[in-house]
Amino acid sequence: MKIFFIEVLYRPLFNALVFLYNTVAFHDLGLAIILLTLLIRFILYPLFYKSFKNQLVMQRLQPHIKRIQETHKDDKQQQATKLMELYREHKFNPFSGIFLLILQLPVLIALYQVFLNDFTSDAVLKSLYSFIVPVSSIQASFFGLIDLAKPSMIVLVLAVVAQFFQAKAALPKPSASTPASAMSKQMLFIGPVITFFILLRLPAAIGFYWVITSLFSIFQQFIVTRSLDLKPHGNLSGSSQESR
Repeated sequence: MKIFFIEVLYRPLFNALVFLYNTVAFHDLGLAIILLTLLIRFILYPLFYKSFKNQLVMQRLQPHIKRIQETHKDDKQQQATKLMELYREHKFNPFSGIFLLILQLPVLIALYQVFLNDFTSDAVLKSLYSFIVPVSSIQASFFGLIDLAKPSMIVLVLAVVAQFFQAKAALPKPSASTPASAMSKQMLFIGPVITFFILLRLPAAIGFYWVITSLFSIFQQFIVTRSLDLKPHGNLSGSSQESR
């Protein structure tokens, strides 16, 4: 498993970052991180698309789910049957979100290890492919403005703010009083707090990646919502399954 993680995730990401740093990023680590983040998000777009699509559908199914649960509260078997019919009608898999999250976690872990590297150490340079030019010295900064090798309060605040707006963009309709909407409102504040404590003592490079991926997620949520022809706070049309 360790070999699989290194060869399939860590080494390709590390080599991609070094390649970008040496070429199109003009030896600027911040710009290289931006480009690598965008590259990864484009590659994983189908997974994120499916994940956010399911999130939108789940939000809009909540009133129907609640109605089914209330209607069949004394018959759990019938309740489960009606819920499965509702899910099939809207082509929704309630377990897909967990599966996609599990798939994304190894990528995030590999990225964090890449950003924590000393790119000039002998041990790290052994991970380079033969066709990648080694880095003799690295400018761990973003246009000379922020030292990405050390914790940065500026990057930390930006990451927290970006996390807040990402959670806000994913909020369901404000008037919908459902468990999903209540959890989303809690995550609106819990997410930024968790982000703050995770990134507090980590190099700013990781926080910088967090900022970029959060901003890209906001843009991606907008694109997915438009592609599904759904307004950000719209509702699904009434389901015929709930009244049966």
